[in-house]
Amino acid sequence: MTWNKKALTARKADKFSLYQLSVQEPSWECAFIDRVYRKLYQRRPMVLREDFCGTAAVCCAWVQSRWGRTAYGVDLDPSPLTWAREHNLARLNPLAQSSVTLLQQDVRRPGPKNVDVIAAQNFSWMVFQTRAELRDYFKKARRNLNLEGMLVLDTMGGPGMMEEGLREKRRRKGFTYIWEQERFDPIRQNLVCHIHFGFPDGTEMRRAFTYDWRLWMLPDVVELLTESGFGRVDVYWEDAGLAGKGTGVYRLRKKAQNEKAWVAYLVATP
Repeated sequence: MTWNKKALTARKADKFSLYQLSVQEPSWECAFIDRVYRKLYQRRPMVLREDFCGTAAVCCAWVQSRWGRTAYGVDLDPSPLTWAREHNLARLNPLAQSSVTLLQQDVRRPGPKNVDVIAAQNFSWMVFQTRAELRDYFKKARRNLNLEGMLVLDTMGGPGMMEEGLREKRRRKGFTYIWEQERFDPIRQNLVCHIHFGFPDGTEMRRAFTYDWRLWMLPDVVELLTESGFGRVDVYWEDAGLAGKGTGVYRLRKKAQNEKAWVAYLVATP
């Protein structure tokens, strides 16, 4: 998509484009998946299912990363899937386009079988707020994996994630990404947060995206994965940099030092 970033306003901007520019690094995600999978199975993964895929950016990066790879994107919301077809898939060459299949459905419905990797990124799986719901999702995901399969989840935590009213800004070219934590309910571990976008002319695209999640504790998720039939669950913890900021480097860890806010990956295998 082409536009003059300097002229962006709340009226002119495309929220899906801004989202991809703000929070997604599809090539990095694919490289991480590839590295961890090869470490486990000594071969490259070829078939990916991206759950809660949104604009299917990871699917598109996946089929471009190596010849012969295929990807399935699953999402319940038709809007980002339509956008994905018109923008992300449209940029691919015909062979790569034919290697991506987008499915508008609940991620718990039967889907493509025998995939190498199922990835649920951007904390999207936290929409499941009860143990029964999350266990059900994990069980059904496991059934769709190869014997040499891998489920990848990113997760977050730390006391900073429970801070109500928190509003953080990150400047991007032509706009500002704004993360707001509206409220946190400690009884249900329920977190409601929003993404807004601000522009040089003073306008703001408020609540471009809203999330209603359960802030799951890592041991609970590991236990549910094990109860769902996964034989091994590894935690990849982000290295801390200066001023406590993450470095983007994730290493296999058994223990970690608590931080105000942290991000980690869970990798579960049958």
